[in-house]
Amino acid sequence: MIRKIIEIDEEKCNGCGLCAQACHEGAIGMVNGKAKLLRDDYCDGLGDCLPNCPTGAITFVEREAAEYDAEAVLQHQKAKNEQSQPFVCPGSRAKAIDRTPLQKNVPTTPEAAKSRLRQWPVQIKLVPVNAPYFEDAQLLVAADCTAYAYANFHQDFMQGKITLIGCPKLDDVDYSEKLTEIIRQNSIKNVTIIRMEVPCCGGLEQAVKTALMNSGKMIPWQVVTISTEGEIL
Repeated sequence: MIRKIIEIDEEKCNGCGLCAQACHEGAIGMVNGKAKLLRDDYCDGLGDCLPNCPTGAITFVEREAAEYDAEAVLQHQKAKNEQSQPFVCPGSRAKAIDRTPLQKNVPTTPEAAKSRLRQWPVQIKLVPVNAPYFEDAQLLVAADCTAYAYANFHQDFMQGKITLIGCPKLDDVDYSEKLTEIIRQNSIKNVTIIRMEVPCCGGLEQAVKTALMNSGKMIPWQVVTISTEGEIL
């Protein structure tokens, strides 16, 4: 039968898993780090998953699809409730990190502890597009968590750069639009993207890449990925 059903663009999907959590029927699952429509007959066509997707990867289409099977969904939900391990987004999965205790009574040098922040505000959502510090700037666009995960973040990454931070999973905004205007309206020298290894952090990387493309400028850029253990990958 021809009916309305969701379609997932895997190129836009950042693997956050929010749509899979929002789909109570179990029609969506995570396969190889990407959201996938597992069964047509589990999709009721109501679209609870759409507003939960931060990248706009989910849309409605009308196509040949199996009829929605409410009984099969009920059986699936029952089986799912009996499982002990529910789906957990890789970016939210809790884990402990073993650290060797720091040697006591070893003073930290003033140089090591010095802040390298060159402007305020730092949130992408709050920074003015035409701020004077963007002139001839080296731009650092970093995921919120990176500065906590990587111990020497200020010295190794922020020094000499204008720093912008954000979280594509928690901020309900399309960063690419504002970043496009920042790059287009200012003489940015280069861009460094610092992200965590978790899939949902791919949204930040994609936003910067989209902004660079839409700006119409040829600007050098690079991506640095930090592991959840605080190492550069």
